[in-house]
This record gives sequence, C-alpha cells and structure tokens, in this order.
Amino acid sequence: MPEAQTLLGFDYGKQRIGIAVGQTLTASVTPLTTLKAIKQKPDWRSIQALIEEWQPDLLVVGLPLHMDGSEQLLTEEARRFGHKLKGRYNLPVEWIDERLTSNEAEEIFRQQGGKMRSDKQDIDKIAAGLILQSWLSQHNN
Repeated sequence: MPEAQTLLGFDYGKQRIGIAVGQTLTASVTPLTTLKAIKQKPDWRSIQALIEEWQPDLLVVGLPLHMDGSEQLLTEEARRFGHKLKGRYNLPVEWIDERLTSNEAEEIFRQQGGKMRSDKQDIDKIAAGLILQSWLSQHNN
C-alpha cells in the first residue's frame, strides 16, 4: 500500500495566493484559504503557519501559461515563488500547468450559489484545490 503524503497546493498571484491541502492516499483535496500579499510580497508568516500546521511532504505550485503553452510574465514569478518556498522550508516543490483553473474555479463558485463569503478569495482557494487535484490525477497510478 502506498505511503500517504500530505500536499499543499498554491495558486500564486501578485495580490493573493490561494492555498489548498491534499492527501495522496485518498487523492482528496480541500481548499484552505487565500492569503493577501503584504506590500506586494507573499505573506510568509501565514505560509509558515500553514506549513507547521499541515506538515506537508510536497508543495505544488500552479504555473500560469498562455493557452498555447507559452510562458507569460507571471510564469517566472510563480517559479520564483516556488523556489523561495523550497529554500525557506526545505521541502520539495513541483509545478503544474494551471491553465483554465481560474475559469473552472469561478464556475464552481457560481454553482455553489455564492455561499462562500468573498468571491475573489474563495475563487483563489478553489483554484489552488484544482491545481492540487490536477497534480494528484497526473501522479495517480
């Protein structure tokens, strides 16, 4: 039986970072929170608290790409964010294509009838969950 691993997924943005938690054994994902940037930088204190709370084995960062697969300005920033995560927390980081996750997250939000409290923040954490679910689907045998 494969060993269970805990994962944290990140939907990186300059204004906000959506975060979700997942587990490899059950391939389950739960959107956790959305952190607002502090002076245009990630809220490292809150990220640290989440890493201490969830003790992840792996971090997954969504890689924003154009529809044709080419890179955009935010692509390199998301990579830098992932490298900083790896350096700060000494955890492995993997990136995954996040094309269309925001659109899908908005659709999920609409289907839930706006029951969550803050549109943008909820959409970002749902997107982080979709990023993590995509990673799990690609790595599930």
